[in-house]
Amino acid sequence: MDKIMPSRRTFIKYGLIVAGMATIPVVAQYAKRYDIPGLSAKPDSNGLLLPPNATSRIIARSGYTVEKSDYIWHSAPDGGGVIGTDSGGWIYTSNSEMKNAGGGVGAIRFSKHGEIETAYSILSGSHRNCGGCFTPWGTWLSCEEINKGVTWECDPHGVKAAEAKPALGLFKHESIIFDPDSFILYLTEDKGDSGFYRYIPDSVKKGKADLNQGVLEIALVNNKGDVTWERITDPQAKQTPLRHQVKGNAKFNGGEGIVYRDGSIYFDTKGDDRVWEYKISSGKMSIFYDAADYEKPVLTGVDTIAVLKDHLLICEDDGDMQIVAISPQKEIKPILQLTGHDKSEITGLAFSPDKKRLYFNSQRGETGKSRDAVTYEVMGEFV
Repeated sequence: MDKIMPSRRTFIKYGLIVAGMATIPVVAQYAKRYDIPGLSAKPDSNGLLLPPNATSRIIARSGYTVEKSDYIWHSAPDGGGVIGTDSGGWIYTSNSEMKNAGGGVGAIRFSKHGEIETAYSILSGSHRNCGGCFTPWGTWLSCEEINKGVTWECDPHGVKAAEAKPALGLFKHESIIFDPDSFILYLTEDKGDSGFYRYIPDSVKKGKADLNQGVLEIALVNNKGDVTWERITDPQAKQTPLRHQVKGNAKFNGGEGIVYRDGSIYFDTKGDDRVWEYKISSGKMSIFYDAADYEKPVLTGVDTIAVLKDHLLICEDDGDMQIVAISPQKEIKPILQLTGHDKSEITGLAFSPDKKRLYFNSQRGETGKSRDAVTYEVMGEFV
């Protein structure tokens, strides 16, 4: 994601809950003691502060072949997802945010016991692949974060060639999510005056939405939070950027992650450290979390979002390098922290089908360089 540098973040007011690769060698900073409620006082051998009884391992490092494969793990791993396999295992997909046709998507396949079976590419030659999501029919959508970026539909098994889906709009995509009931897609944009979009497919047949023919719309929001939608007449941005095509559209300060939870779409904006909720049935938009409401904000630097047991999980893009859970009652707690990676950001948050294994990346590793990224698996109970 493009960076907007926030003030130094504070995720927790301490003492109060508020509304097959070798492991990295233990280094000096890992001996430091931390005082974060619910997490270990000392980092494990991979530099992680974890909940009780949780364990971690490194499953991939950029520039090195993944265990039991000849696939060299990509640099700058970004958005990620997990889908189950017929054998009871699962596949973790991972976007690469490298520019100039250096992007793409890699995948790691696991057995039902969580063992790595192989790894491979499912898309190459694309540009700055950022967020994404799995479709209800089992393909992976990967979004390009460039001014006329396209969304790619990828086969997580790597059998079928990836296909561009320009009907979803050419713009600086951040991420995307499905409403599982209507098969309508919602999309975020990474600009300081971002639009908030939805795509309505022309048809849904045999559980599969048409991603080649449909209507792309942008949101308008009045001062009561009522949302209306206006059609984008030029989704290919031949004349005008999408966010400038409709007069009076709502403008969001740097769209980031997006998820569906219990009939609502949640997305966050990095420029103002807000989490937004769009209730689909009522068509209402509201602010679910706003760092400006706190004298000492409990959460800033909002970025990737995931859902676990009705909690929103939000990754930070620098600073404390935490993943933080927000309950429906807006109680906030960190579920892990990565130490020694101060020049990086956490990306690629996803869970195994049984929700016991969490996957994520340090996008720039300990050195702050995309080529030194590390991808982790953590086993445990998180919320």
